[in-house]
Amino acid sequence: MSTPPVLAKANGNCNEYKPECIEDKQVHLFYAALALTSIGMAGHLASLPSFIAEQMENVIGEFFGNAERLMEGDGVGCWGMCCATCRPIRGFFLTVMVAMAGLLVVTYVKAWGVQFGVCALFALASLLVYLSGIRSYNYVKPQGSAITLIFRVIFAAFSKIFCRRPKDSNELHENRDVTENVALLPHTNRLRCLDKAAIILREPELEQQAKNRWRLCKVTEVEATKIAICMIPLWMTFIFCGVVSAIGDTYFLEQAKSLNPKVGRIKVPLIIFLWFYDQARTQFSKYFVQMAAKFIRSSRASYRRYVPPTGVAVGMVFATLCCITAALIESRRLGIVKRNGLIDKPDARVPMTMFWLLPQFLLLGGLDGIREWSVSYLVIDQAPVAMIKYFGYFISSVFGIGMMGSALSVHVVGKISQAKSGISWFQSTMNKSRLDKYYWVLAALSAANLLVYIVVASFYSYKDAIIEELVEPEYEETEMNLFQHDL
Repeated sequence: MSTPPVLAKANGNCNEYKPECIEDKQVHLFYAALALTSIGMAGHLASLPSFIAEQMENVIGEFFGNAERLMEGDGVGCWGMCCATCRPIRGFFLTVMVAMAGLLVVTYVKAWGVQFGVCALFALASLLVYLSGIRSYNYVKPQGSAITLIFRVIFAAFSKIFCRRPKDSNELHENRDVTENVALLPHTNRLRCLDKAAIILREPELEQQAKNRWRLCKVTEVEATKIAICMIPLWMTFIFCGVVSAIGDTYFLEQAKSLNPKVGRIKVPLIIFLWFYDQARTQFSKYFVQMAAKFIRSSRASYRRYVPPTGVAVGMVFATLCCITAALIESRRLGIVKRNGLIDKPDARVPMTMFWLLPQFLLLGGLDGIREWSVSYLVIDQAPVAMIKYFGYFISSVFGIGMMGSALSVHVVGKISQAKSGISWFQSTMNKSRLDKYYWVLAALSAANLLVYIVVASFYSYKDAIIEELVEPEYEETEMNLFQHDL
């Protein structure tokens, strides 16, 4: 609806893809579509992993049940067993196949209006396929959320704002029943105002106070809330990594479209850059973990204390180098455009091989690979066990804010450049725009963000890994895999 050909008759404007053919209504529709897409993707990423886990649990149980009946000679045939087992998950595979088919179709379409329309049709088809299996899905009742703990602690602390904290932290409420398999967190002196949530009043009796969990909290619950609040400044420095990551799917690919895709007589598709990006993302993360293990051999505690924060810093260095490399290569591309008189020819191929863009895709892959591993390990090590999953969703939202902030940064930088020079760095075509200057701005901001992160990480009070004895290595590895899948 936001493209010029769709609303041309209703608005009375031209139907060509030119700046003068775009009115305010279309701009508003476009940004509304971006917001709706972001909300939909957020809900999809937050719900799908847990939903699939619930369905697979049901499928596995049904499979073994049918297999047992088959062995007992209950008359259940192999074909019937497979059909009964695969019925609940047919929607998943069909949905994925429909989405992949839509992706292939879009790559051969040039008009933006048709591209958006094809995506909308395939999204609708995926929804219908998903709804076709709604009767056979396994439904699990809500078990409650550990994130409400934070609100309970804050509410309880404010309700006792005029109460004095005891000098001895042992007088605060804590359940030290050794029969419960719960990891207790020791009391700390940070954010002591929240300690009031664990103050035991003189009246009524303790048992009666403990029944109201919104008025009396345990020390472990208070400390878990402290950890969550203290990690917020650290999380905020991750936003700009999302800003840099977003340009890989937008401007990097647009640059590649204007360059020569041939190697000899062979025309190489743009998807090759996504393959290189994925390989760099995997290999950089793998080698970083191996190198860190070689350098830090003193103890597991030292590894957990220093490697993840260092990995985040290394990822930010990759972000800075990626922006610098992109700026230099874009300057070279614009120079070739000017020398060949292609400024007013946006559809013409620039006589420059697109593989000049390979270094910035590799650096971007290194940024995302090392950053994802480091952030996931850092959160798993520092977050309370009950909150690991929710912290994963929050981290995903932080990077999502960064990706949405990429569009905002383009708008802000464009306004500032237009105010200073009279001409915005972002024009209707790539050849008229000055993306090289935009990349230099991102490089400077990435370097500044790295310095801010170093300061925040230096002052952050890291939690001692006292729960390590209660957590089996297999559990920790499983949580790491699930967390990285969520990201």
